[in-house]
Amino acid sequence: MLAVSKERPYYSMIEATISVGDAESLVLVLGTKDQHLKQIRETIPAKISTREGKILVQGEEDAVLQATAVLEELRSRIGRNGPIDADQVSQIIRRVVNGEIPPRTDPIGVRGGRAIHPRTAGQTEYVEAIRKHALVFCTGPAGTGKTYLAVATAVEALKAQSIRRIVLVRPAVEAGESLGYLPGDLQAKINPYLRPLLDALREMMDYEKVQRYMDEDVIEVVPLAYMRGRTLNRAFIILDEAQNTTVAQMKMFLTRMGEGSQVVVSGDTSQIDLPPHTKSGLIDAIGRLRDIDGYALVKLTGADIFRHRLVQDIVRAYDEGPKKKR
Repeated sequence: MLAVSKERPYYSMIEATISVGDAESLVLVLGTKDQHLKQIRETIPAKISTREGKILVQGEEDAVLQATAVLEELRSRIGRNGPIDADQVSQIIRRVVNGEIPPRTDPIGVRGGRAIHPRTAGQTEYVEAIRKHALVFCTGPAGTGKTYLAVATAVEALKAQSIRRIVLVRPAVEAGESLGYLPGDLQAKINPYLRPLLDALREMMDYEKVQRYMDEDVIEVVPLAYMRGRTLNRAFIILDEAQNTTVAQMKMFLTRMGEGSQVVVSGDTSQIDLPPHTKSGLIDAIGRLRDIDGYALVKLTGADIFRHRLVQDIVRAYDEGPKKKR
């Protein structure tokens, strides 16, 4: 329950009270040793204190409204998913301060009772697009959840039996290192390119189940070159790192789509490893497909990054280019 009372209107000062409940819930909201509280205070100039299981917020109107919005979302998120970390708190604070609408969509059901929640407005748009369209393209920098959320929705669709198999695809394009110099046979050489897809998959399903599904071809992880000549019916097909496809490869991949299938294509157009003067199939396809029914394009940005808090700063630093020395 949130109660707001006005005080000293000349200075637009107000006070808000948030009922949290028991001491354990209070610690979860404010963080161990008030870590979450310190993060809020560093960004929002409101006075925040506790009294008898309640959080008291005082200060100028804008600051109090922002602080209470953050605290209310922390309480709601913890009630649904349990304890959260400092990076999640930073995301909530940034979204509230920037005036972004909190994401609203049904969680993605994966293994057991676990559910994955999109954490930004862009990620919410992405998940909703996948649920509503047969073909979805998603672009964005590293850490925005392009691969992770696509794999999660594929696992959800497999659990619901709306598809019969999951096919995870990636081009084996070298990023400054030749395949020929890597040790092992062809499968061993290809495996590093497919590892991010397998890592995401194994976070959402038991290891034994993943292995069984792969043995039974319910889940298939393949290089893009192995897709030629196939037609995939009732499959959820994900093409990762699509910026490293050529125009011909992208056309070949998209035409593998069979009856009852769904395709998600994701990539980062700022990290293209193709030879010079070779046009990216991802960039080409985005321009060609814009008027096709059943197709959606989602563009994620640095605001949707949800890895370590430094990743956003790193991406921004590279986007802005080297700074001039003073």
